[in-house]
Amino acid sequence: MSTKHFFPDSHGIVVKALNSMVARNPHLEHDETNRVVFSKSHPPSKVSVISGGGSGHEPAWAGYVGDGMLAASVSGDVFASPSTKQIMAGIGHVPSDAGVILCITNYTGDRLHFGLAREKAHAAGQKIAQIPMAEDVALGRKQTELVGRRGLAGNLLLLKLLGAAAEELWSFEDCLALGTAVNEYLATIGTSLDHCHVLGRTAFERIPENTCVVGMGIHNEPGLRSISPMPSPPDLINEMLLYALDPNDSDRAYVKFDPKDEICLLINNFGGVSVLELEALTQIALEQLEKDWKIKPSRIFSGTFETSLNGPGFSLTLGNLSGLAKAVNRPVADIVKLLDAPTTAQAWPHNGYNPAQHSKESAERREKLKANAVNGAHKSAGPAAAPSFVPALKNACNAALAAEPDITKYDLLMGDGDCGEAVAGVSQNILNLISSPPFNTATPPLLDALEAVNGAVEDVGGSLGAILSILLTAFTGNLNRAAASEGSSFQVSPESVGATALGALENLYAYTGARFGDRTVMDTLIPFIETLSASGDVAAAVRAAEEGADKTKHMKPRFGRATYVGKVKEGEDAPPDPGAYAVAVFLKALVEGGNWA
Repeated sequence: MSTKHFFPDSHGIVVKALNSMVARNPHLEHDETNRVVFSKSHPPSKVSVISGGGSGHEPAWAGYVGDGMLAASVSGDVFASPSTKQIMAGIGHVPSDAGVILCITNYTGDRLHFGLAREKAHAAGQKIAQIPMAEDVALGRKQTELVGRRGLAGNLLLLKLLGAAAEELWSFEDCLALGTAVNEYLATIGTSLDHCHVLGRTAFERIPENTCVVGMGIHNEPGLRSISPMPSPPDLINEMLLYALDPNDSDRAYVKFDPKDEICLLINNFGGVSVLELEALTQIALEQLEKDWKIKPSRIFSGTFETSLNGPGFSLTLGNLSGLAKAVNRPVADIVKLLDAPTTAQAWPHNGYNPAQHSKESAERREKLKANAVNGAHKSAGPAAAPSFVPALKNACNAALAAEPDITKYDLLMGDGDCGEAVAGVSQNILNLISSPPFNTATPPLLDALEAVNGAVEDVGGSLGAILSILLTAFTGNLNRAAASEGSSFQVSPESVGATALGALENLYAYTGARFGDRTVMDTLIPFIETLSASGDVAAAVRAAEEGADKTKHMKPRFGRATYVGKVKEGEDAPPDPGAYAVAVFLKALVEGGNWA
């Protein structure tokens, strides 16, 4: 791979790249602060399809914003998920009366941060759903049973179909059914000659000469297997097609293809393959599909759709349009029509670059949303917090701060050492808030207080912060709805809090595969919430949380960095999971610091 770049590092490059896209596409606008590119012509009467993720995959996703595809895109740093606040800004830029659908690649950071944004928007009354895009067949069912397939360039077919459906005024429900079904009819396999090189990075891996890797991901993840010596292009394509099409490969036969089906093919450049080679590889794929599989794709797309910086590789995606049509009970001609529909998205091939009409209604709605945010027009209603709420919160934060050295020590052994710093940051942020509204009254509005606490949690970031913030957002939304439904008869009690928290836990399950026994913060949260919901006994719930955290000493990590960087010797007990331990400390001090009877 080439390690030489025109830019010494990635600082400032994302904003420059997005500004360039917007400069030559007058239907687009760029919110530089949040790195949101949105269509000025998208009206509120249509479903808003929003996508995004880490930068470095250009033209994804900003290149696909336009009539007939995305209403908005949100860009994070290179190979890093955008923050929840960025995503919320994206939702605000394309208001929709029909509903919003967030389409995300199936990676942990994207699932958590887009998931939190979805919960926040839902809690505010927005009709909104989320579709993880996942169609990689390289790793198979066994290797991905917890987290699902990776999202690769096939997700652009999903965005094209869904964006065209929204443009044709399909209902929110029909759009959601279509987008959800697409994953089941896509199969993608990638290969690369080497890893990509991240700007400014001095440490990097290399693939040996005369070797290629089949199944490599788009963030330098390891592939399925290395092939050496280098196979000929026909032999390489033959192996890739086997992984995508062989019905006898039970681990990877995600999609059934029949020669009579309407099938599309997408060949994607990872960024470092010459156009000449990519076109030749596409032709070889077409020849082998017809010769060996009796498949002749009716739609063929070849080009640079979703890159991995300068990665010298490509991926191959097959989509069964006939199967998709049956799944959503539509004629296959309707699905092909969506794929063929024109779009003003600049990176989709043959879009015609038609001039767009700007929607005055959307512009007025955006201005109104901005004004509401500045003037604090949205205020939570509902019950007041208990008199002991603020003292208990102080007690919990101080206990967490005191526990920081132990949390850091545990995380240095099993992670990257930043958990203690993150917990201390959250705790200090909350303590700083307590001297100002809404906390500076004897009984502050509970929903406003919870939202303020959630903001402090969200600001810190990281997986622990995202998980806790999703849970808090769902809990606050559920509590708000319960209070509105029951009116003056609603009482904040251990029983009502337990029931509300249990519903929030169910929401959280949609964004993480971690469960009790996986050595994560869930080993504390799940027993605490389930015990509180079942008994209404806060002391028993805290004991269950502490026991859950303690049990993590004997668990094998199944999520996060601890799965591969743990420094505990074989046969020795590990320390408790730092996130589980920190939350147990916080919950114990919260209960001990207040009167929750």
